[in-house]
Amino acid sequence: MNKYFTESHEWLAVDGDIATVGITDYAQDQLGDIVFIELPETDKYFEKGGDISVVESVKAAGDVHSPVSGTVIEVNENLEDNPAAVNEKPESDGWIYKIQLFDASELEGLMDEAAYKEFISEK
Repeated sequence: MNKYFTESHEWLAVDGDIATVGITDYAQDQLGDIVFIELPETDKYFEKGGDISVVESVKAAGDVHSPVSGTVIEVNENLEDNPAAVNEKPESDGWIYKIQLFDASELEGLMDEAAYKEFISEK
């Protein structure tokens, strides 16, 4: 499984043509205590870069963008009752949705973990 990161602080773990997506540890730390997550619709197609979800915290609300184009095939329904899972384990149990990739070549423009760590160290 390959893991990628975006400049808008989403992570995705890709297994075949399915990507599991969430916000990074850095993003959840910047937002603070998360109190609500608007999950995307399943079976809906999203374009790369489009708004797919909203994460609300005690400090602010932020859009989650789709790092790739594709169709949402599953959402993390546990987040409806426990949005704080994103604070606790943002890059594992706090995943937000799974998307079936439309075009795997879109992964080429994303960062690996080392590049993302360097990117956030400059902030």
